[in-house]
Amino acid sequence: MAKQKASLPVIRRRVGGVGLLRWAVRVASSILLWTALLQLSTFFGLPRLPLRAARPSCLGNRNGSATASVVVSDEVAGLAPPAPPTRRLYRSNGYLLISCNGGLNQMRAAICDMVTVARYLNLTMVVPELDKQSFWADPSDFGDIFDVNHFIYSLRDEVKVIRELPHKFSGKVPLSMQPVSWSTEKYYLRQILPLVRKHKVIRFSRTDSRLANNGLPLRLQKLRCRVNYNALRFTPSIEALGNKMISSLRKTGSFVVLHLRYEMDMLAFSGCTHGCSNQETAELTRMRYAYPWWKEKEIDSEKKRLEGLCPLTPGETTLVLKALGFPRDTRIYIASGEIYGGEKRLAALKTEFPNIVRKEMLLSDDELRIFKKHSTQMAALDYLVSVASDVFIPSNDGNMAKVVEGHRRFMGFHRTIQLDRKKLVELIDLFEDQELSWDEFCTAVKELHEGRMSQPMRRKVIPGQPKEEDYFYANPYECLGPATKRREKLKHTKT
Repeated sequence: MAKQKASLPVIRRRVGGVGLLRWAVRVASSILLWTALLQLSTFFGLPRLPLRAARPSCLGNRNGSATASVVVSDEVAGLAPPAPPTRRLYRSNGYLLISCNGGLNQMRAAICDMVTVARYLNLTMVVPELDKQSFWADPSDFGDIFDVNHFIYSLRDEVKVIRELPHKFSGKVPLSMQPVSWSTEKYYLRQILPLVRKHKVIRFSRTDSRLANNGLPLRLQKLRCRVNYNALRFTPSIEALGNKMISSLRKTGSFVVLHLRYEMDMLAFSGCTHGCSNQETAELTRMRYAYPWWKEKEIDSEKKRLEGLCPLTPGETTLVLKALGFPRDTRIYIASGEIYGGEKRLAALKTEFPNIVRKEMLLSDDELRIFKKHSTQMAALDYLVSVASDVFIPSNDGNMAKVVEGHRRFMGFHRTIQLDRKKLVELIDLFEDQELSWDEFCTAVKELHEGRMSQPMRRKVIPGQPKEEDYFYANPYECLGPATKRREKLKHTKT
């Protein structure tokens, strides 16, 4: 009997081992079955496999401080890089090449859109080509601005990104085309996917605003955000200099970034010449005619200004900052290229706000030398400082203004003052014509901008008029989480 009892634990261990083995076999079988189903669906080119929701850890901490919005590369921080996500296995329907157009932030948004399209159609994406033919003629490649390895590996659970086409396609001329602007995912499914399957390699020669602001599945909207706020990390050298500037600005307390888009290309393109001399107006007009892809040639500058379609001049911006109540000693970082008209155009601003700094004052000549002829890399430095600032004020609603505003919303609704230029120029003209006193002008400017400080709100949707809608990257509402919706509901309840 004792011998029989002694053998019971051995029998139990054997029975337990058999049960564990059966459980392991069932789990392995389930995994194999699920993998087979995934392979079959991708084999037949079905792009509607459910996307995994973007994990909060992949999208960064939106509730951190302003300085935390600047992503420090692992190399700079001296930390071991995190393990890349598990590679997504799928049968590719073809290869997607993209040639971006425009400046840094126009290309940035386009890359986010095209990664989303590649994921939706089960394509293999080649590292994007950047615009080298624009006004700035910047020779920078993708890897000169963004961390290529991070871009590839951080997205490997969604889409395969490769550095160049496989050798077997080296002699093949890809089908080149421009997708229809502001298209939904259905356009890419019905019009583009058949072309990719037929030609195997397709190149999009223009990529700006080729995906709709609204009406897309939530999983696609979240993927756009994941690419923008996680995958598109600047190179370690750009990140390091950006953080150095931010640290320097923080030593004296808070700071404001003024994105003063009063640059030659903007004025020539828009035809905005308010405050310019006859000679300057003629120079800007000649430049506009020199670029054939700038379609609008004959422009009524004053009419455009009154419609709110011109950047504020440095003098107008000075009045607005004073009216909004910024004190004289406010630390202001000017994020821009060369101001048209040079120092004389900045004289009024510097007189009223003498604590003004620019990149050249925060970095040495040696540190800036490699960036001097690379405007896109210089813009990347401005981008980092702009996202991290206590207040961001753009004088124009161009691509940088919109994309930075969206990034600051994502980081926790850091204050961005969205200037109402149409109403402002009316008020400025009334004040300068002495029809408004200074106190009346200040009161009107403050009241005008009470609801224009990046508060939580839904994007404006205008069916059939995508250009008039709120831009997705200025207000990525779907990516801001349930806390945002609660704040918005509370705001509407109080109203």
